Amino acid sequence: MRAFAIIPVLAAFFCAPALAQLADPSVTINDKFSERIDIGISTNEIAIASDFSGADITVFGAIDGADELLLATFAYDVVVALEGPRQSTTVRRKERVAGIWVNRHSIRFEPIPASYSMSSTRPLPNIANLMELASRDIGINNIRLVPTGGVGDGSRLTEFRDALRRIKQTSGLYQRDPTGVQFISKALFRASVRLPANIPVGQHTVRAVLYKNNQFVMEKVIPLRVVKTGLEQFIFNLAHVHSLAYGLIAVLIATITGWLGSVIFRKD
Repeated sequence: MRAFAIIPVLAAFFCAPALAQLADPSVTINDKFSERIDIGISTNEIAIASDFSGADITVFGAIDGADELLLATFAYDVVVALEGPRQSTTVRRKERVAGIWVNRHSIRFEPIPASYSMSSTRPLPNIANLMELASRDIGINNIRLVPTGGVGDGSRLTEFRDALRRIKQTSGLYQRDPTGVQFISKALFRASVRLPANIPVGQHTVRAVLYKNNQFVMEKVIPLRVVKTGLEQFIFNLAHVHSLAYGLIAVLIATITGWLGSVIFRKD
């Protein structure tokens, strides 16, 4: 018997390749086309409280210079994705040895989005070919999972990749809605992307990619910050910024709690 588990470690942001970039690094265009896409959200910061159970955010956008005939024939497609902070991730496979579950094998992957929520006008295979989608990390199955270090003979690599995607989807961190982007008025569109209850805090990105007749036109990226509020934010900052003080306080509280418990329930 065997089981898989993943261990995330925060790492640096990894940028995908582009056909052409403007002075603004958040914009990637294909000079072959004149259409342009722009997006916006009502806020650039999401505050997570203790009772947060997940939510949907709405992304609005417009296609500038769109051909009305092509709009009427559904020649334009839009993919919108909310990507969490990039993390290096280790997948471990547990096996039962002499009745005890132990880690037998593991593979560490280069940074990938800690969370990924995608919406599109149509299912991805109807928007562009697999090679194009994979080159831009569009879609859960197209996110590049590159191992680091030695992986032996590589025979288990596919198995570990599948396990990583499965764990992410089972936990709700990776989600997709193949019809979550809708045109509401000619060149205007609206997309709904999901914030899972366990969404990681930090700098997220909202990506909108425009396709025309299955060809890439333009990509626009805007930032979205997710933060904790109140007591949760204080504890989070204390644990990550002042870890020594956090550990000492935790030990002190545990000691006091244990002592009070022994006093209260002591039998005379």
